[in-house]
Amino acid sequence: MYIAPINTDSLLSEAEKETLYLKLVEQLNKDFNLANEAIDFPLNITPSELKIQLHEKVYRLIQYKFAEYLNLLYIIDVSEEEIKKLDGSDLVVLAEQVAFLILKREWQKVWFRNKYR
Repeated sequence: MYIAPINTDSLLSEAEKETLYLKLVEQLNKDFNLANEAIDFPLNITPSELKIQLHEKVYRLIQYKFAEYLNLLYIIDVSEEEIKKLDGSDLVVLAEQVAFLILKREWQKVWFRNKYR
């Protein structure tokens, strides 16, 4: 049964445990490219480095390319309700929370695809 992870670290460790971490990285690359936000995480990227780079990318999108940021959230299909619940007063914290929501949605796609293929 799918249980949504509570934070980024638990999500990434679960992805590794289920040997779906590479699929998660591939899914991130695919969806970012679909949104025309070129990002190319190498498949050998460590979970901690992935977390940092994704956070930085989301931060830059929010700060400098807001329309593209919204398009990315739409393409990945991040819950609008969850985004609206976030406190946008601190941009760094907001970017970290959004990065987690992106990872959570991508993990959900990978997990279900693996479970029901």
